[in-house]
Amino acid sequence: MTASADPSVATPEPAMTVAQIAELAGVSVPTVSRVINGQTDVAPRTRAMVEEVIRKHGVRRLKKPGSKANLLELVFHELAGAYAMEMIKGVERVAGENGLAVVLSEMHGHTPGRGWIEGVLARRPVGVIAVFSGLTREQRDQIRSRDIPFVLVDPTGDPGHEFPSVMASNWSGGFSATRHLLDLGHRRIATITGPTRMLASRARLDGYRAALDDAGTPIDHDLIFEGTFQAEDGLIHGRTLLGLADRPTAVVTQNDLQALGLYRAAAEAGLRVPDDLSVIGFDDLPITSWVTPPLTTIRQPLTEMAAAAARLAIALGRGETPAQHRLELATELIVRGSTAAPAL
Repeated sequence: MTASADPSVATPEPAMTVAQIAELAGVSVPTVSRVINGQTDVAPRTRAMVEEVIRKHGVRRLKKPGSKANLLELVFHELAGAYAMEMIKGVERVAGENGLAVVLSEMHGHTPGRGWIEGVLARRPVGVIAVFSGLTREQRDQIRSRDIPFVLVDPTGDPGHEFPSVMASNWSGGFSATRHLLDLGHRRIATITGPTRMLASRARLDGYRAALDDAGTPIDHDLIFEGTFQAEDGLIHGRTLLGLADRPTAVVTQNDLQALGLYRAAAEAGLRVPDDLSVIGFDDLPITSWVTPPLTTIRQPLTEMAAAAARLAIALGRGETPAQHRLELATELIVRGSTAAPAL
């Protein structure tokens, strides 16, 4: 006797064809095709109806050889500076090994707008790598329904298991930086963070707090300042910190730009690094070994992170299942001339 199906167990609906999507949305097949391919000549209301049907049911299309362009899309929240260049080097290296070109785009904020997603759908890249960013729910559905691999590098929030991600061991980096200063004898240690809504910022701050707690050093909340990962953070917050009656003897910053801004604040206050103030950065950008004094920092393997993300995107585009959905690469303390024992 054949057992009957359990009605409590839902059976997933098969993806629909373009024609079925068109019928359900009440539009023509060419209109659905234009929406799928990211073309802009579709009325917003019509586009929204089609996207809603695609989100609910998916779309099944015949696979055609060469239907995707030989491109990797690399998108930044801000396409500027040495941080972006290190990422570009990693992606271009892997893309070149696989006969792919790299398209660069900028989000103008940490969440890309509608124009960006339509461009991606129109270009049909092999995969998309997003650095320090997030997507809206609608954009996640669009990327997923078009079968475009999407990999996050240093995601702004918890990526969960929806998309693969690559990040650095941020907690360990924050802990190592603070532990280094504690080992030198510092006890009044300040920190300048990135935006605390971002995962990396929170992890580095948690590492800072854990190191202080581990050493039995009380956490002084008056020495914790939130920034935006810009050089101005170090300058503006540095002026405040160094103007305190009981100023800190050391500062852990959450990126190298903040540290360089802090150098300027120290110079304005007539203080010398590291004689009067020890400073630690985060990233190990190439410039850090050339400033005076050379900057002690936490090396974040930016090029390696980007390369790992590119390999993930390409593997997913080939239909392979990655061995790891979430990669975390180790950080490393690089000791240079900006840290020393506190003055007596």
